[in-house]
Amino acid sequence: MQIAARPATGGTILDITGDIDLAHSPAMRKALLQEIKEKKTPKVFLNLEKVRYIDSSGIGELVSAFTTAKNQGGELKLLNLTKKVHDLLQITKLYTVFDVKEDETAAVKAFK
Repeated sequence: MQIAARPATGGTILDITGDIDLAHSPAMRKALLQEIKEKKTPKVFLNLEKVRYIDSSGIGELVSAFTTAKNQGGELKLLNLTKKVHDLLQITKLYTVFDVKEDETAAVKAFK
């Protein structure tokens, strides 16, 4: 898995490529905590356009990041879900928990 951070209006977009699974979810956790806690970034977008697979540990990390961001006074939004990731969030009923956007520009504007 690869994670690339880039600035967005008032926040950061983390472009994630690869699988979010047991082997890779700690790297995602580290990147998210760095943005949320260390850099105190209030708005974090996870661009999941190039994520092929998420297992239960990856789902757990997404929920944990969502909670951490909220507890720190910030927000976490998901961008550009693939069909597999979208279906997984629907099945687990987490689609209603996360703020999911299909368009990066709309997501950035939603924070204003």
